[in-house]
Amino acid sequence: MAQFDIHSNTDPRTREETPYLVDLQAEVLSELATRVVAPVRPRAAHRQSVISRLHPVIPVGDVEHVAFVSELAAVPASILGPAVASARHLRTDLLDATDLVLTGF
Repeated sequence: MAQFDIHSNTDPRTREETPYLVDLQAEVLSELATRVVAPVRPRAAHRQSVISRLHPVIPVGDVEHVAFVSELAAVPASILGPAVASARHLRTDLLDATDLVLTGF
């Protein structure tokens, strides 16, 4: 698993609302049984709750999605399905959002 990969969410309880998870955890910690992720949801369903710096827009295929970095979570690595895309090109935006959650700046 690579940092900033977007994975299918295999958790049957949450995958309808949250079809993807973006892996934000550093690869140096890949031996851990958990991964720090942010939920990735279709933008069309969540326009009113998006704060641009906190919720970067991520294209998955031809559909705009939003990474809800405000909802960071550690999840078992086993619920991450196959990587369907990469958000490496949005590294700065995702780290800025994470920094805002953790430091307020």
